[in-house]
Amino acid sequence: MTILEVETRSGERHVQVILRGELDLSTVEKVEEELRRVEAGEERILVLDLSALSFLDSTGLRLMVTADRRAQKDGRRLVIVRGPETVHRVFTITKLDEKLEMVNDIAEVAGS
Repeated sequence: MTILEVETRSGERHVQVILRGELDLSTVEKVEEELRRVEAGEERILVLDLSALSFLDSTGLRLMVTADRRAQKDGRRLVIVRGPETVHRVFTITKLDEKLEMVNDIAEVAGS
């Protein structure tokens, strides 16, 4: 059984990394590798889609903060599609929802 699935889709003006399952210490390396691979491309907008994520711990949060820093440094945007309430609550508690660019749906990014 796979604890975390990572799927990457290219859009017109962005690349979307979709996470399904649990993002924690045991799976964060898999996501980090895919983000690094995607960051090597030309897309200026990277979308990290958490809408199908069922669990997120502090290691996953740290991954997103460092990916956001890399994106800013490289002149890109990291946009996070909000996850279910149980996942989003972690962003709210840490106030990262105020610091990271977050949207409710991928359609909000596709039009930008």
